[in-house]
Amino acid sequence: MSEQTSEKGLFAKIEEKVQVTHIGGVAFILMLLLLVAVLGLNAMPKNMGGALFALVILGGVFFFVGNNTPILKSYLGGGSALAVVAGSAFTAMGLVPHTAVANIKTFISDNNFLEFYIVALICSAILKMDRDLLLKSAVRFLPVAFGAMIIAFIVTSLVGMGLGYDFKHAALYISFPMMAGGIGAGIVPLSASYAGALHQSAGDILNQLFPAVVIANLLAIIGSSLLVKFTTKSKMNGQGELLKATDGMEIKKTTLPEINNRQLMNGMMVALSFYMMGNVLYHFVPKINAFAFMILLVILAKGFNLVPKFYEESAAMFGNMITYATTPALLAGIGLALVDMNKLLQTVTWQLVLCSFVSVITIGIAGGFLGKLFGLYPVESAIAGGMINNSMGGTGNVAVLSASNRMGLIAFAQMGNRIGGAIILILGGLLITIL
Repeated sequence: MSEQTSEKGLFAKIEEKVQVTHIGGVAFILMLLLLVAVLGLNAMPKNMGGALFALVILGGVFFFVGNNTPILKSYLGGGSALAVVAGSAFTAMGLVPHTAVANIKTFISDNNFLEFYIVALICSAILKMDRDLLLKSAVRFLPVAFGAMIIAFIVTSLVGMGLGYDFKHAALYISFPMMAGGIGAGIVPLSASYAGALHQSAGDILNQLFPAVVIANLLAIIGSSLLVKFTTKSKMNGQGELLKATDGMEIKKTTLPEINNRQLMNGMMVALSFYMMGNVLYHFVPKINAFAFMILLVILAKGFNLVPKFYEESAAMFGNMITYATTPALLAGIGLALVDMNKLLQTVTWQLVLCSFVSVITIGIAGGFLGKLFGLYPVESAIAGGMINNSMGGTGNVAVLSASNRMGLIAFAQMGNRIGGAIILILGGLLITIL
């Protein structure tokens, strides 16, 4: 039984016990009507319960429409893309009250449900991998990701010059923001660095960096979805596996036991323990992102067989449950609370869209080509080592991998984002001073 087949079996069992995102028929319609009433009366509780109720219902609607509408499903990223775009549009048009949006933002961002989600996925993705496969993949992946970023930076900056931007603007305000690792850990510190060198307001600079990040992320969602769709039967498609099997290499498949409450709780605590250890190291070395420390710790633990099989299975089971149950809700929350459609439409230009398109295409092709040279599947390396680095960090990673059905690559995506983003921040600070 393949890992993909075993995970589908696990999801079916989860669906029986956790009816969250696929609440059926009449019950869902009644809950949707209740949400409309709650929002219309502005009576949504300002807490986690209110935010979750709204996000699960709206995420379910967006995913159902996106995954069952032919053009959206086949060419525009399906439910993943629609959840982000429609959620943002709902906020921009005032269909969701400001107080409800503020509560959702607090839950997703300030209370950091997004981080909790990513922690669960990282531990699950790493601990359920074959040890030899993980170590060989990690060593080959980072050169691919960094090489793709360098190539995309050069090509996008040159194209920007051809469209009328000078090299400084194309490099610092278009290329770098798209590869800085997102918003909170990316363009926010990047804007502060620019502001200090230019003696300008960090807020004004942030408004100039934001559109490139959002547009590139939306294009990466669509691009990754199309890439998988048109290479389904190709030998370049690893069907979710990153590393190609070579002669003498045996890739072991993980089969998880039947879902049970005890292991779900243990899995959550394993994931949170690694998260805590990452934050302890971050406390002593604040220049390195806590997620980078966490990923390194989980890889080392897996590499040295420090985690007993029972707890590895528990972490994988918990991560799978979180992915299945909350992905539509999380993406709806990203659209509603974190993507400002009004700001985006006010500042977007056709030159910026074209530069973003060139960046996503270039980094995808470069990631796929370099991945093939390093023994990786081109489709998976184009997504996890390429397009994922033109995203909004953790939020963008989830959206891109969800659209391409490659959530198992979240650890590699975070690895490239966090380490590559840190390098971009350093280079941005140096170049803004020099140029």
